[in-house]
Amino acid sequence: MLKHTPLVALVLLGACTVGPNYAGPPKAASDAVARGGFVRAKDTTLVPAPGLARWWEALGDATLNGLVDDALAHSPNIDLAQARIREAQAQLTSRRANELPSVSASATYLHAGLPGTNLGGSSSDGSSSGDVSSLNFYNLGGTASWEIDLFGGGRRGIEQARAGVAQRFADLADAQVSLSAQVAQAYVNLRDVQERQRLNAESSKLQRQALDLTRQRLQAGTASQLDVQRLQNQVQNTDAQNVPLAAQIDQYKDQLAALTGRTPGALDPQLDALAPVPLPPAQVPVGDPATLIAHRPDIRSAERALAAGNANIGVQTAKLYPKINFMGILGLGGTSPGDVFDPGKLTALVAPMLSWSFLDFGRTRAAIHTAEAQRDQAEAQYRETVLEALQDAEKNLSLFGNVRQQLGQLRGAEATAEQSSRLNAQRYQAGTSTLIDQLDIERQRLSAAIAVAQAKAQLTNAYIGVQKSLGLGWSDPATRAPVSSGG
Repeated sequence: MLKHTPLVALVLLGACTVGPNYAGPPKAASDAVARGGFVRAKDTTLVPAPGLARWWEALGDATLNGLVDDALAHSPNIDLAQARIREAQAQLTSRRANELPSVSASATYLHAGLPGTNLGGSSSDGSSSGDVSSLNFYNLGGTASWEIDLFGGGRRGIEQARAGVAQRFADLADAQVSLSAQVAQAYVNLRDVQERQRLNAESSKLQRQALDLTRQRLQAGTASQLDVQRLQNQVQNTDAQNVPLAAQIDQYKDQLAALTGRTPGALDPQLDALAPVPLPPAQVPVGDPATLIAHRPDIRSAERALAAGNANIGVQTAKLYPKINFMGILGLGGTSPGDVFDPGKLTALVAPMLSWSFLDFGRTRAAIHTAEAQRDQAEAQYRETVLEALQDAEKNLSLFGNVRQQLGQLRGAEATAEQSSRLNAQRYQAGTSTLIDQLDIERQRLSAAIAVAQAKAQLTNAYIGVQKSLGLGWSDPATRAPVSSGG
């Protein structure tokens, strides 16, 4: 029984894992979770239900759907996030491989001239060969080494690497969330500016008609030069507004091209055709704070960073304790080439080696304290990420509700302007109103229409902001790395 005691001791030590076990993230924003709903979700169109991952499809715009899918497939940011996943997976594979023996093969040929050494040979004349002798040595063999993970430093390293892989998957999801929102916002802004450019051109046309009529009245003596200059100034100001609008249109087209992995101008033929600003659905599902904390990618990334930092403490702590390495050598060889095939020339060696850096003047302790401080930083970062995410969601929910209310008011003003235009058109046909009055009322109607168009774009952008703040817009990859919870 006693002869097995060292083996039993090694097994028991191998089951030991130093460092703190991961107990999960801190309970950040527990009051928001207990409340079960967002404070600013007061709009009646916001329903307490989980959101759709592909939320942009609810806008009902086929061009937008294609742009988002194109961006998710070809954006350099997505490629970068995927490359980082592969890097983290390779690091995990390396950590796992470090726990297994390392085996290498070798072939050796040695030739040595040994002056003053007599190896028992003689010269051709029968004299001693003690002046200079040569030695040939041939060997084929292999070596194996294996470090036993006595105190769990390797296991903690694997735990850290697995958390790193899961963090990179969360970073990929976060990149998808940001990218889908960027594409949707750029597309909505493009359609908004195109619509305002169209309405501005229509307003300019009406103002020119009013200017021509005023010039005719000036010639007839029924208008002053001041009236002409006033209208001419209005036309010039309206035309001047087309310049920044055209620049914005080019800017949003180029932005969409870059987001989809293309060069500037590549999407111009597809986006030149006018289309209305897509509007949110009648009801918008928003979920609750607990769902947001559990699924928002940047929160999951921060939580996995915390888990990795916790595991790193164990990695550093294991350096305080001894290490045992087993090295084995197996080979065939001798002084002639045929010896490498002779089983009788077999050489075998097994050598356990104990190493312990017990005097490093505090270096390992300092590394442990550094890891603990980094874990504390990750925990604080996690809490901050949760609070910022909740703030972001509440802000966008409030904005969405208020912009929807503003749009309703502006639509009422637009309806009033349209009614005024119709009534004055009847007066003009009856001869009780002038054409200039009618053109001026039409210009006011167009101004109301421009305000409504802007509000529609603001509402859709607010809807996009809600979806982004809820962490929607990502999809699970086909293969997910397992996530370790420690221990």
